[in-house]
Amino acid sequence: MTMNERTYDLICLGRLAVDLYAQQPGARLEDASSFAKYLGGSSANAAFGATRLGLRTAMLSRVGDDHMGRFLLETLAHEGCDVSHVSIDHEQLTALVLLGIKDRDTFPLIFYRENCADMAIDEADVDEAFIASSRALAITGTHFSTSRVHAASSMALAFARKHGVRTVLDIDYRPVLWGLTGRGDGETRFIADTGVTTHLQAILPHFDLVVGTEEEFHIAGGSSDLITALHAVRTVTKATLLVKRGALGCSVIESAIPGSMDKAPTYHGTRVEVLNVLGAGDAFMAGFLYGWLRNESIEQSCAYANACGAIVVSRHGCAPAMPSRAELEYFLAHADRLQRPDQDEELAHLHRVSVARPTWDDLHIFAFDHRSQFYDLACECGADESRLPRLKQLLVEAVAKVECELGLAHRVGVLIDQRYGQDALNAATGRGWWIGRPVETPGSNPLEFEYGRSIGSQLVQWPREHIVKCLVQFDPDGSAESRLEQETQLRTLHDAVKQSGHELLLEVIPPANPIVSDTQGERVLRAMKRIYNLGIRPEWWKLKPLSANDWKAIDALIAERDPYCRGVVLLGLNAPFAELAEGFAAAAHSTSCRGFAVGRSLFLEPSDAWLRNEIDDNTLIDRAAQQFAKLVALWQQSRRGSTTTGVAA
Repeated sequence: MTMNERTYDLICLGRLAVDLYAQQPGARLEDASSFAKYLGGSSANAAFGATRLGLRTAMLSRVGDDHMGRFLLETLAHEGCDVSHVSIDHEQLTALVLLGIKDRDTFPLIFYRENCADMAIDEADVDEAFIASSRALAITGTHFSTSRVHAASSMALAFARKHGVRTVLDIDYRPVLWGLTGRGDGETRFIADTGVTTHLQAILPHFDLVVGTEEEFHIAGGSSDLITALHAVRTVTKATLLVKRGALGCSVIESAIPGSMDKAPTYHGTRVEVLNVLGAGDAFMAGFLYGWLRNESIEQSCAYANACGAIVVSRHGCAPAMPSRAELEYFLAHADRLQRPDQDEELAHLHRVSVARPTWDDLHIFAFDHRSQFYDLACECGADESRLPRLKQLLVEAVAKVECELGLAHRVGVLIDQRYGQDALNAATGRGWWIGRPVETPGSNPLEFEYGRSIGSQLVQWPREHIVKCLVQFDPDGSAESRLEQETQLRTLHDAVKQSGHELLLEVIPPANPIVSDTQGERVLRAMKRIYNLGIRPEWWKLKPLSANDWKAIDALIAERDPYCRGVVLLGLNAPFAELAEGFAAAAHSTSCRGFAVGRSLFLEPSDAWLRNEIDDNTLIDRAAQQFAKLVALWQQSRRGSTTTGVAA
């Protein structure tokens, strides 16, 4: 098998843990009041970052048989990293780290790694064929710190050398992980120790590339003088030595050690303001390997490495801060003005939209986020309002029934409100569905949020998979005074979702205006243009059915203003199925229309009968499912080019 035929570009062996990051920069870790949960561990961070840049990666480690282990596996797999050789440990728990950001120089952290799963990896976990299927193997120094992981890592190294796999060592020196500090002192980066130096020098000959900070080369070479330490390292290995030098960039020594670091080939990056150094080294590693394993020059590989490190030091967290290839290219093109990467709007947008996300190209969404309509329906039927939450739970079961019967996994969705649908939301969450959730007060114009102006404080309580849906009656011809509150609210919402990480769906319905001669489609288009002009780029649009010509204009607008937009879903407005089918057919060739989000046309009749006690729970589920399945069939016919429209509701 040649290098180009191998399955993976990179296998990372080592630390795989959960990072809990304090969300209050400036506070002592003792005073932190909330934490964000991320994937962590130096090896996992590097694998994650390399995957995000486009390398074919795999992880070799262990996680516990617990919720955090499953979180790590799902996070890596979602990004595209192979986890088939991450073992499940049924005795040890997944490793955990608590981290804080006190100031630019102080980053307290506590490792909860005693008897953890990733340190229980052994020789039985190392498969020769798996190692041979990669172009490179990267191992963290921590995974030589105990006899068990040393044996496993050494076996992987031997297989790599046997099969011509490039070998990479991330020295990754944490004194606490070698038992040299108190267990609560994870922040200390360097303690001289001859035992660690001897241990590292015994493994250095087996590596082609050795990566570390200046302090890490001090421990590898057994000297506090960097040049002396590098000479000691060079006596035991011919590897390329990559020295991370913080704000100075990095130095690469491929042969003899120079007389001073000033004479070492040094590649400078962009100086940026530092928020958080934790994870920057892992981003640096991912960036360098991205170039190195694609046979790019050392200079270009270092440019990638320095840029990735600079981006990550400006962000909160490690793995989620890793840049995509689009971000990396943008940063390198504008590095001269990006001393504050965290404040660049375009870079932030690319980080939001160019990373791996679930694919939703063919969506069948059952919308029952209506609140006033359900309340009115209950009143008309003489039913108590308290029955509505149960009704919405049953509609979730109807969606699940159609998903199963029609094989629509990863192609179904729901729109559900919090007022009557909290239990339904809970039931839908975690199924892999597209889930939208409204924030607007029904009927409000100008726009008001249902739970007050502090929309961000609401979103922090939402599961990340929930998509923020907002219906706005937006008049592109309204006066500046009439639009001011509307547009201010939309910008507030957009800022809130950018901060929370949720996707945004805008349902735009321009009010009728007899003075203006535009068609409805033209008014929708102008409303969307105005929203884009405000700097608002929602991931999703929800629009009324339009003509085929209108769809061409919508497609062109989205392609011009936001090529990363997820697309458009069609709303129903209680239209009969024949009318919906016409709308589906008109959108059949649209490049931006992804599906439908229809409600009253599906749930009104069975809900009415259930609220009047004319049918039981199972019958409601069956009838709602039948309606949903009919609409799915109409949508699929339109995608296949069918012009069938004569289906009765």
